[in-house]
Amino acid sequence: MSNNLTMMTKLKYLVIKLFFTFAIILLCKLSFAAKAEYYYQIKIYHIKDASQEKTVDFYLENAYLPALHRFGISGVGVFKPIQKDSSEQLIYVFIPFKKIDHYLKLDQALEKDQAYLNAGKDYLNAAFNQPPFLRIESILLKAFEGMPVPAIPKLSSPKAERVYELRSYEASTENLSLNKIYMFNELEISIFTKLNFNAVFYGQVISGSKMPNLMYLTTFNNKADRDNHWTAFGPEYKKISGLPQYQNNVSKNVTTFIYPTDYSDI
Repeated sequence: MSNNLTMMTKLKYLVIKLFFTFAIILLCKLSFAAKAEYYYQIKIYHIKDASQEKTVDFYLENAYLPALHRFGISGVGVFKPIQKDSSEQLIYVFIPFKKIDHYLKLDQALEKDQAYLNAGKDYLNAAFNQPPFLRIESILLKAFEGMPVPAIPKLSSPKAERVYELRSYEASTENLSLNKIYMFNELEISIFTKLNFNAVFYGQVISGSKMPNLMYLTTFNNKADRDNHWTAFGPEYKKISGLPQYQNNVSKNVTTFIYPTDYSDI
């Protein structure tokens, strides 16, 4: 009897040990499978004339983007508004960072990059009375859990014909903004994916001038393609827009139509 009890105890111990070993392996696999969310920076150059635009374009194409690539950052986007403003022009630069640490260390890396310093000297060493821009805005975002990494849009049209739609959804309170982000993660992103909106990113703004807000970028071959996609979106969104838990979570929607420059990665 004593030997039997000892054997049963050993078997129980072995089963428990195997169970916990399997659980640890499973948790490890799940942790590796879950992708860490990217961080995004959107830099917006405010420029006054064609001369400044030419200088910034040359700097971005020949100095800044190549330096980002050397630093291990790919999928950088450079965009301009489709609708021109007579008072000033804007250039949008989208930079995806795998880790927030990469964002924090970028300037230090650029200071040591001699190729960057040489290629960008006209921009970097501009005189105080001949600045290459008026101001630079910077928006920092964290990717949504529902789309933790950026995507390269799969479009067939020439870049000049493409319509990229950058949207900012502001909310009345921080909790309502989080509610809208939850709505995206749970329901809206799947609709955009199903209808092939070719989204580049969805992100929560963690530093910017319009907080609390979220931003996302969808892409289309042309305006007709864009309009057709949103027509298809309407009936799908209607199924979820009336849900009581998601009411009043957007106070302002700012939509900007942009197109990629020839030298943009995306």
